[in-house]
Amino acid sequence: MATDLDLLTLAQWLSPAYPVGSFAYSHGLERLVQTGAVADADDLENWLCDLLEFGAGWSDALFLIAAARAATRDEVQEIDAMARAFAGPVERRIETVQQGAAFVRVTSRVWGGDDTELTYPVALGCAAHALGLPLHLAAKMYLHAFVANLVSAAQRLMPLGQTAAQALVHRMAPRCAARAEAALASDLSALSGTAFLAEIAAMQHETQEPRIFRT
Repeated sequence: MATDLDLLTLAQWLSPAYPVGSFAYSHGLERLVQTGAVADADDLENWLCDLLEFGAGWSDALFLIAAARAATRDEVQEIDAMARAFAGPVERRIETVQQGAAFVRVTSRVWGGDDTELTYPVALGCAAHALGLPLHLAAKMYLHAFVANLVSAAQRLMPLGQTAAQALVHRMAPRCAARAEAALASDLSALSGTAFLAEIAAMQHETQEPRIFRT
């Protein structure tokens, strides 16, 4: 059973206020808005659904869960190396490596523990395991934060009001929970990535000018 402190700790870690710099990353969305591929709330919702089903949302959930279940530090390092390899475009690696490093730096100083730099989902999975936090909640809240951060980015890139943005996050919540449950019932043998347009957008964003986001 999750305690109130468990929930509050996960809420703190995955809050926009936690200093991992998530506000600076758009996961290629800035490029998609610039080209018109994502032009309204419906386009954005479809893109987020694809990320959860076929892209980084799915793979990150698997990496987080595998890291939390890892029996040794060597196994964690193998999972982390795989997570880095799965972030193909250089901006995707920057996104997961820099957020992971920031998460480890702050979390190790506040809660203690290893300060080895890890990719973001692996770092969160290890931290959740170290504190005995409920893995099912960590995975669901991670995906929900992933979606919420991208919706927030969209608000700075396109006409998307506050109410419409929150309605979209609300609609995405059951899908976040379902994908987390699917990942919990699986393992790294289920790794796949077919969100090719998101990866291409991340590559094209490397030379986009002007731009707001790092990725």
